[in-house]
Amino acid sequence: MGNLGRQSGCAGMKIHCRMKTIKNPLSGGGHYLFCLGILTGQAACAQKGQDAVRPNIAIIYIDDMGYGDPGCYGNPLIKTPNIDRLAEQGIRFTQFYVNSPVSSPSRVALITGQYPMKFGIHNFIAGTEQNRDRNMNDFLDPEVPTMAEAFQAADYATGQFGKWHMGGGRDIGDVPHPSEYGFEKSLVSFEGIGDRVLFRNHNLSEQSSRLGRGKIIWAEKHMSTSIYVDSALAFIGRNPDRPFYVHLFPNDVHDPHQPDSANLDNCEYLSENPYEQKFLAVLDEMDRQIGRFLSGLSELGVRENTIIILASDNGPTDWSYYYTTDRYPEGYTGELYPPGFTGGFFGRKWSLYEGGIRVPFIASWPGHIPEDKTDSLTLLAGIDLFPTICAMAGLPVPQGVDGTDKSKALLGNPVSDVPVMMWEYASNAGGTLLPGNKDFISPNLAIRDGKWKLLINADSTNTLLFDINADPQEKHNLVEENPELAENLARKVLAWRRKMPVPMKL
Repeated sequence: MGNLGRQSGCAGMKIHCRMKTIKNPLSGGGHYLFCLGILTGQAACAQKGQDAVRPNIAIIYIDDMGYGDPGCYGNPLIKTPNIDRLAEQGIRFTQFYVNSPVSSPSRVALITGQYPMKFGIHNFIAGTEQNRDRNMNDFLDPEVPTMAEAFQAADYATGQFGKWHMGGGRDIGDVPHPSEYGFEKSLVSFEGIGDRVLFRNHNLSEQSSRLGRGKIIWAEKHMSTSIYVDSALAFIGRNPDRPFYVHLFPNDVHDPHQPDSANLDNCEYLSENPYEQKFLAVLDEMDRQIGRFLSGLSELGVRENTIIILASDNGPTDWSYYYTTDRYPEGYTGELYPPGFTGGFFGRKWSLYEGGIRVPFIASWPGHIPEDKTDSLTLLAGIDLFPTICAMAGLPVPQGVDGTDKSKALLGNPVSDVPVMMWEYASNAGGTLLPGNKDFISPNLAIRDGKWKLLINADSTNTLLFDINADPQEKHNLVEENPELAENLARKVLAWRRKMPVPMKL
């Protein structure tokens, strides 16, 4: 639709508005209009009237790490000294929410600033048949504006290192390359296309290898984050004259957990549960690799001017076999439970209870973000990161996205007045994964408005209302005490769901 340019307050820099009309990818009806701000000209001016050196961006998005897994969020068994040190060097949020309790839509929300169901991504991307059964797209539409595109347009060096899961894998090889979403360099895993790290003796990696379309590195899973760290640091080092926007997306703590034998030996004494032993060992190694990444940034002389965001894509795993003896070692008589900690929140992965969607969030930027601070007031969501990080870096804040600019909070000033948040999971039931613990299976819609959180099924059954500030474990349903409030919140979230292009298959 063309570019609409206007001069900014920085000499020689123009802000262009690139309009995209995104068609409903599933039903052929309905459109979404976006304005993605693009910097052209002398884009080295970061923020009007402020330092002209643009900050670097590094987003560490960890697969399946629960709220209580980092030491600084209360892990009862192990410390994570490098993650904890990052929290000491910045701000730790206690009310950060991802926009889905499963990988693919959570990641789509992060890079687009949009509710992922708008683009037919409401569950994890699987094979073509399973995606079709769930009214799912096989990949994110590359016409959707992304955060990487915004930074690439401002002449940032952009790189994706680690899990992708927004298209590619299983039987799906004919998908867009990460470069079509704004990344000039990528090294992904079996759930992506292009250059990638595949795991030995792993069925999905074997499937990925047959797709071709990229250089393949075969490695043990416990080595993958080390490879991603090396690749990210090398990429940054090859671009010394440009700021960088880099994703480091480890998948160590997504099961199956496959630690190095030495790490496992060091962690066996921490628990009798063999699954937990392996989990703690891979968590420890991942923390070590994150520390190596941070040290590498310092050695390259860029750490001081790098905004680092660390978060998780959803809560910890909850396969049903963790609750039965079927896959435990023969003769095991210990307690049966899944690895990973929710910090006491109810629910886990694949659930809209707090344990499935509330995760750790740490932000650090020396000299800008205050050190050793905890924000327990601000409600922050994955969809907020696109506008927030753009604002912090001095890029135009994208218009038409669902997220809002929370840069004020990341810079140390909590925000109390925030928009309503909404979630969907499994209101389109075909082939949907649900928690192994049946108690954790939640209604399939949720809304958070201030201290109130309501959950309800898309067919208007099973309404639950919680005062999350007073009852973060979601124990006390207050619908009967607050019928009008419950009805109002239910009406909002049901209307929101009906506007989505994905039809319901309850």
